[in-house]
Parts: sequence; C-alpha cells; structure tokens
Amino acid sequence: MAGTFTTRTITLTTGSPETLHDLTNACSAFLREAAHGRNGLLNIFTRHATSGLAIIETGAGSGDDLLVALREILPTGDRSQDRPRSPGHSIARMLPALVPPHATLPVVDGELELGASQSVVLVSTDRDNPERQVRLSFLS
Repeated sequence: MAGTFTTRTITLTTGSPETLHDLTNACSAFLREAAHGRNGLLNIFTRHATSGLAIIETGAGSGDDLLVALREILPTGDRSQDRPRSPGHSIARMLPALVPPHATLPVVDGELELGASQSVVLVSTDRDNPERQVRLSFLS
C-alpha cells in the first residue's frame, strides 16, 4: 500500500505579548481527519522567522519559565548587533536558533504519541505580529 501525505495550514492569533500557544488539540483534531487510525509522522512547521515550536509541559509554570529563560539568553537593546525597527525584535529573530520552527512527532494508531504531561506549543516572542501560520503534515 502506498504511503499518504496530508497537509493543512492553520492560522493562529497569539496576541501581542510574548506567549506560548498550545497546539496539541489542533494537532489531534487534524490527525483524526488525516490519519484514520494509521501509524506515521506528524510534522509541524511555522514559517515565521520570529516563532518556534516546543514540546513542553504546560500548566505547571514551565511555559512562563521558558519565556523568562529566553529573555535572559537572547540579546535585546544595546546587547544586540541587530538594530531592529522596534524594541524586542532581536529576541524574536534569534528565537528559532534555540526553539526550532519545526517538530516531527510519531503517530501511533492515529494518535499523537506524547508523554502524559507533554504539549505541542508555538513559542512567539514577536509582540508586533500576533498572527501566525502553522503547517501540519501527516505522512504514513
């Protein structure tokens, strides 16, 4: 039997602050339509230079901890060689170096294979561009 490939783009409004947006339910809904109980891989990709994807525990403060850590690690203001149009863009453009814009996850019997406390999240630190697109692709 030949493999199948199904893809869809979803659009999210993240809001203006730095944020984590949980994509787990959107991924599961996509797989219910695309996987039909099959095994395969889910690839998740955001085509923005100022966002990334992470697999992280949510609800226990880990998301806030991640955003604090990124603020501490990434250069802003006078520490940055990049002179953006708006303050805070340097951190946003450096983000994909630490939080990649893609993730590939196993799908078993049509369901996303995550640990009990794991979630798929979009990490966005760009305060000026609240709309993000994420491509979900299932390959079996």
